[in-house]
Amino acid sequence: MQLPLDRPDQWTRVSRIGGGTVLAFYFLFLVYAWRDTSGFLFPDYANLMIHEAGHPAFSWGGNTLMLLGGTLAELLVPLLCAAVFFFRRQTYGLAFSLFWFFENFLYIGTYMADARTAALPLVNSDESDWTLLFGQWGVLVYDQRIGHFMRQLGWLGMLSVVFCLAYRLYRDARPVPNLRPLQM
Repeated sequence: MQLPLDRPDQWTRVSRIGGGTVLAFYFLFLVYAWRDTSGFLFPDYANLMIHEAGHPAFSWGGNTLMLLGGTLAELLVPLLCAAVFFFRRQTYGLAFSLFWFFENFLYIGTYMADARTAALPLVNSDESDWTLLFGQWGVLVYDQRIGHFMRQLGWLGMLSVVFCLAYRLYRDARPVPNLRPLQM
């Protein structure tokens, strides 16, 4: 089996209009996320539903896995979408799924950093998943550091996706020389 990365010409091309529009959308979203002070962005409504569905989906593995299940689901759903687009060689879908995957790190990091202070609203309990998990693992005093590190991973990932898509736009928008051998 030949991997899609071996044949970049078989991926869907990034057009100037499509790529420019998508990059503008990502840029506007990054500005929106940068300026946000609440730690909860509009895509997090969908992420929250996926998170809550992850708890019962992973409840078969005991209490720890059930608590982690929300975060695991938040990360697995975009990764599974990315895998589908990767094997179909669809550039825009892969970029969106990876951007969505890394956007989740902002939300996850915010709740991790709130494990001790418990200032953020919760859906179904009085203690957050991360308060319970960090307490169980003995790292509750590091909640702020872990949360900020996760947020930094999210920013780094989202920016990487945008730069990769911009590179594909640059590469795909270049004129292809139409050279033919000389006729003698």
